[in-house]
Amino acid sequence: MFIGHAAVALAARPLLPRVNLALPLAAAFWVDMVWPVFLLLGVEQVRIDPGNTAFTPLDFVHYPWTHSLAAVIVWSVLFGLACIKTGKREAVILGLLVFSHWVLDAISHRPDLPLWPGSSTMVGFGLWNSVPATMIVEGAMFAAGVWIYARSAPSRDRTGTWAFRGLVGFLALAYLGNVFGPPPPNVQAIAIAGIAGGVLFTLWAWWADRHRGAKTTLI
Repeated sequence: MFIGHAAVALAARPLLPRVNLALPLAAAFWVDMVWPVFLLLGVEQVRIDPGNTAFTPLDFVHYPWTHSLAAVIVWSVLFGLACIKTGKREAVILGLLVFSHWVLDAISHRPDLPLWPGSSTMVGFGLWNSVPATMIVEGAMFAAGVWIYARSAPSRDRTGTWAFRGLVGFLALAYLGNVFGPPPPNVQAIAIAGIAGGVLFTLWAWWADRHRGAKTTLI
């Protein structure tokens, strides 16, 4: 998933009124923000294989340190501990947002998510085998997340209105580009785009959220 992860972060806004949106968004995407770094280091592997599933041309060959169930649990705990200054309740919610990534990936991926590094048991329920079903599920989730966020964090000025609309548009266009665009040229391009995109939409969310709702902090 992509905008499905964003949807969960947006929907969590009422539970985190004192935390800038950038932090829950980073939490929901954290696994995919670490993964490109591991690709560049050669620790994990992905292969460009059009037709691997109907939805994505990527074959996730080896990614146990970011996407196994055990690894995501560890990342969730570490992320929560790193955010403990936001408050214990907030840290728990942010940790759960990290874990939500694995749950949504398990729904969408084919069976390629290991339970732990070295596990031969793979999990994946295959939503990606249908493009229409994937887009309906993620689109509904994203629309609900945007609505919940907009209701819980109303704009304080024009910047808050247009910066958030721009963020929503950027995420939607990036999603459609992934769905209908050509396969990436190489693995390095996947990694660089993943890192740059993660930094961009996190900073964009931080800027937009500063102009919406009550005053928030990052940590």
